[in-house]
Amino acid sequence: MRTYAKVAIATLCAAAVLAVHAFAGCSSQSYVTSIAKTGTDGSNDIYTVYYSDGSSTTFSVANNSSGNVSAEDLYAEYKAQTGEDITYEQFLEKYLTVSADQSAVVTNYCLQSSMKIYAQFVESTYGYNPREGLYKSSDYNIYTGAAVIYDMDESTDGYTYLVTNYHVVYDSSADTQLNGGKNTALYTYGYLYGSEGSPYAETQTDSYGNQTVVRDENGYTKYNYGDYAIPLEYVGGSIDNDIAVLRTRTSNIKAINPNACEVEIANSYHVGQTAIAIGNPEDGGISVTRGVISTVDENILLDIDGDNIGSYYRSMRIDTPMYQGNSGGGLFNISGELIGITNAGAGQEENINYAVPLEIVTGVANNIIYYANDNNDSTNGAYDITFGVNVTTSGSAYVYDSDKGYGEVVEDINVESVESNTIAAAIGVQSGDILKKLVVNGTTYTLNREYDISDLALTIRAGDVITFVVERGGEEVTLTDYTVTSGDLVAID
Repeated sequence: MRTYAKVAIATLCAAAVLAVHAFAGCSSQSYVTSIAKTGTDGSNDIYTVYYSDGSSTTFSVANNSSGNVSAEDLYAEYKAQTGEDITYEQFLEKYLTVSADQSAVVTNYCLQSSMKIYAQFVESTYGYNPREGLYKSSDYNIYTGAAVIYDMDESTDGYTYLVTNYHVVYDSSADTQLNGGKNTALYTYGYLYGSEGSPYAETQTDSYGNQTVVRDENGYTKYNYGDYAIPLEYVGGSIDNDIAVLRTRTSNIKAINPNACEVEIANSYHVGQTAIAIGNPEDGGISVTRGVISTVDENILLDIDGDNIGSYYRSMRIDTPMYQGNSGGGLFNISGELIGITNAGAGQEENINYAVPLEIVTGVANNIIYYANDNNDSTNGAYDITFGVNVTTSGSAYVYDSDKGYGEVVEDINVESVESNTIAAAIGVQSGDILKKLVVNGTTYTLNREYDISDLALTIRAGDVITFVVERGGEEVTLTDYTVTSGDLVAID
């Protein structure tokens, strides 16, 4: 995990009873005011933890010359003293209050994985005049957004894959006949943070001193992207999930900035967590805004394909300010880990904005990258499987976990019916079952929400062995294993 390395002073929650442990459950009555190195016993440095009630405790870590104690040191000491099975991220969120300066360090690290995107399309307009009648005028139009460096292969001739929104590289108004037979961008370019530029129309001066726009071989405006622009190739995308994957040779990235790196992926996210958005608002260049996660699950209506009807998208709502051009940029937690891809806003309500949740981002992106590299030209884009089970939900409730310091909504997933000749039927799912877990290649995933099923479906490949654990008659029952075949895979839009 990449995060800030050293903290000399930290603010923690501490127990009201402090005689034994330096770390315990949070209490509003006493908290840590500072941590300082106060001695050494030869091989270890002694640190004293000072509390707001005037008491103190000590602990030791291996000698270090800086005189500082790292957050990792505190985490190791905490686990040694308490024996609690807690992740590093959970420890930071529960016990450490990150200062503004430390937040800035995290944000600046994330900038190395951020990119500004320009997508270029051919669009046509139609008009009429008495001399020519109906006429068609075509030219390039350029739209902008952002992306994150998702997967970087630094081997010779390796590729770097970037993730953005599908709607950043899709134009429902594109003239498909002139735009390479597609609605995705004819040309896409990216700029790394700190090496930014913008396309501009090339001009020339004629013999009379008049300046005119340079035209390419098709008669369209010729644009120059400058020395910092990195040409990007469209790999695949899903309009149903608003995620697209682009790529370029890693050498093209490193030639501009050898420090560029892929994002770190979070393990989880929750309401109230810090949400840092990095994007290209109003085409003003890569910039940062900050807020919190307002809700982890909200369905919003988006019209990406231009049909004036739109579709509903499961989204994470954030109060992080965003504007036009933020689309496709990364949403990061306080540890600098990716938790989503920003993609929508609520009009003039700048603090009601949305992001594609992490499970959808990784599920679709990994899916596209997998099939782009499976040596099978017939499999491109993203795929999942259909289980063939119809469900309803009940008993929805918020469950708080005091050990983690946050909670989540859980619900029962009730099987209403099972379609014949489907995966669910082969596994042995029955009407009246409650779906509790999905097992994939021996790894068990708890099903707390209905959408957990569709999220996991994005991760399943041909050859995977899957089954369900259900509640049946008040008991948990593990059903029959099923091996997924290539015929079970369904391309997603």
